[in-house]
Amino acid sequence: MRSFAYLLTALLVTLTGCRKPEADVIKIGHFASMTGPTATFGQSTDKGIRLAMDEINRQGGVLGKKIVVITEDDAGKTEEAAAAVQKLITRDRVVAILGEVASSRSIVGGNICEARGIPMISPASTNPKVTRGKKWVFRICFTDDFQGLAMARFCYENLKAKRAAILKDRKNEYSVGLAEFFAKTFEQLGGQIVAHENYQEGDVDFKPQLAKIKAANPDVLFVPGYYTECGLILKQARRDLGMNLPIAGGDGWDSASLIQEIRGDLEGKGVYFGNHFSPYEKRPEVQEFVKKFKERYGELPDAMAALGYDAARILADAIKRAGSTELAKIRDAIEQTKDFPGVTGRITIDKNHNARKPLLVLQIKDGKTKVVATIPPMETTQPASFRGTSPLR
Repeated sequence: MRSFAYLLTALLVTLTGCRKPEADVIKIGHFASMTGPTATFGQSTDKGIRLAMDEINRQGGVLGKKIVVITEDDAGKTEEAAAAVQKLITRDRVVAILGEVASSRSIVGGNICEARGIPMISPASTNPKVTRGKKWVFRICFTDDFQGLAMARFCYENLKAKRAAILKDRKNEYSVGLAEFFAKTFEQLGGQIVAHENYQEGDVDFKPQLAKIKAANPDVLFVPGYYTECGLILKQARRDLGMNLPIAGGDGWDSASLIQEIRGDLEGKGVYFGNHFSPYEKRPEVQEFVKKFKERYGELPDAMAALGYDAARILADAIKRAGSTELAKIRDAIEQTKDFPGVTGRITIDKNHNARKPLLVLQIKDGKTKVVATIPPMETTQPASFRGTSPLR
């Protein structure tokens, strides 16, 4: 009878869409790659989330309660991501979930949250599939259709490239989608894709693909992937193949390990990537965040840290506006987020549960990033050139 009563209570809570938090706390879940090949993604995001929640708790918390963040490590694996989300929902009984960075893992986790009616915010997953058709899943970053379009325009208009090559991770949702959007836009602008090669996560030798690309004589090489492989690709392209052309990528490049390694001969005619944030931006809110992050962690924040910080603050703000930990009310409040003053820009959640916000194009120079163009959310639909300094080839 006792077991039956427990199961009945759990069922009623699920059906009513309500989480009853412990006396003085509100539990928030976070699933991330704290270990594994993309560990810096998860670790940076978690640092940003915890910095934000600690600030909020020092100010009295939300609804008079302290927020507790419970982080589950998915080790960079989709099957582990699914298990992590299930644990957060059933074992920890969180009222909302933050995560993931990698789109493939956010898609898996988002499907579970959607089925269970749990609000989820991805800080950094850019593949359109993450939120497509979802009622309970949101993101606070731009999407790959915008990012791919923006980077294609940057390469065509700012770098004056007419012939582009693409080297993508064929088993990565993020990489495949970004490559597709880049290619489509580049060709619509009048450019030509002269080579399209593939690799997959874990590869260490990219010279055969790079040799084919070099033979095609492109003006720019676009590599939409994660920093783990892209750093090796950059080194092999420059040093082993002598490819001095501009090389561009997406926000998956953002890691201190990649940025600090790209110096001297690796810079060539320019190394650029689209991103959400640069710690070298002069905006006061950016510099204040950088100061607080360095004081706590002794290092510069990357984009994942800034996005984690913003995602946590948006979720806390939504719970406050909802005036409740009832799941549907939290979901509705997230959906109504308008012009939120984030470190990564002012954030408005649109009808598709995506964030309307600008994209920065960063150039890697001497182990640092420099903002060379800022692309507003809607500017990619217009023929006007991007605002910012046009990099020289």
